[in-house]
Amino acid sequence: MKASELRALDDAALNKELSDLLKAQFGLRMQLATQQLANTSQIKKTRRDIARVRTVIKQKADQK
Repeated sequence: MKASELRALDDAALNKELSDLLKAQFGLRMQLATQQLANTSQIKKTRRDIARVRTVIKQKADQK
């Protein structure tokens, strides 16, 4: 997701998105460990999406 899309979400939706991304990252790591992951760039994309969501959450918390 883009940062502009994330800023439009509320706190509950951001936390749900973060939870979903962390679960997806875990699944990708397990696929990598068992050599079932064909596209390893997905790990990098997921990691960056997690950082984006955490950044937006932090920015919203600082504004309050």
